[in-house]
Amino acid sequence: MRIDTFKIEKILRNLAHKDPSLFRAVQKKIIQIAACEPAEVEHFKNLRYDLSHLKRVQVGSFVLVFRIKGDIIIFEDFDHHDRIYKNRF
Repeated sequence: MRIDTFKIEKILRNLAHKDPSLFRAVQKKIIQIAACEPAEVEHFKNLRYDLSHLKRVQVGSFVLVFRIKGDIIIFEDFDHHDRIYKNRF
């Protein structure tokens, strides 16, 4: 599957400077998600209610939010789990 990280590139650039170990963990998780078959991506947790078109995966105490559009995985946001869902989507 192809990936699109356009929406989180700035977050990832800042993260690479501030917390390189977390940045490597996020990179590893993105690669893991991209390597999945389309049916396997469905095992990641779906969000509910108005965010039901999104999926999430935990990276430590942070959350990586993404959606699937055809054969493209679009990463939407990455933030601490206390702040990720507040007035974002």
